[in-house]
Amino acid sequence: MTAPEPATLDRHSIGLFLDVDGTIIDLAPTPDAVDVPAALLRELASAERRLDGALALVSGRPIEELDRLFKPLRLRASGVHGGEIRYAPNEPGKSLATGRLPENAWMRLKRIVARFPGAFAENKGLSFAVHYNLAGPVAEDICKALQQFLHEYPELPLEVIGGRSVYEIKLAGFDKGKAIECFMARPPFAGRRPIFVADDRVDRPGFETAVALGGLALSVGAELPGVSGWFASPKDLRAWLERLGG
Repeated sequence: MTAPEPATLDRHSIGLFLDVDGTIIDLAPTPDAVDVPAALLRELASAERRLDGALALVSGRPIEELDRLFKPLRLRASGVHGGEIRYAPNEPGKSLATGRLPENAWMRLKRIVARFPGAFAENKGLSFAVHYNLAGPVAEDICKALQQFLHEYPELPLEVIGGRSVYEIKLAGFDKGKAIECFMARPPFAGRRPIFVADDRVDRPGFETAVALGGLALSVGAELPGVSGWFASPKDLRAWLERLGG
């Protein structure tokens, strides 16, 4: 099923939640290499106005990084897979997690990742991301190493989630679905139907929450299980956003 046309949606009764990498911007070999089209900034700003502010980015990236990517645009946002949230553009972000990952765990992880040439890790404070798209066919070996890493820290409520050529080690207890629930309990989202758009199976908590709240789950790049519709590519979603804001 394709995504519903904006003309069929009541812009005053929906809330839009957008994943970033692979969803509104194309994937790149490394997180720093992504390109944010200038037109996308205009499309997001226009869509936010048409939705009376009920638009938020819901990303694995930290909110600070989202602000840098989309500068000068500043939007409502959730970062680090639901670990951070900013309810209004002019407010500071808040943590939905208790504590941060310790420095000794980060140093240990870097030593593990160094065993896989081409792989690299990011420290997001609330999570560690291990990217292996440049490391060849080592996904299974890295996964085993990360599971062992978790066993070394039994005092921490850690979990590993897998995405496109990335594993994310995060504190348990928060996800994109919980972030959407938090937004939906407050203006300008309260009383609206959520629409969550993302590109990866790791976004399943967000998809499930949007549907459970009477809204839509839309995927990008492939028709994932349980979604209400899908876009063929980020380019198609950007064109949809332009129509939504028109």
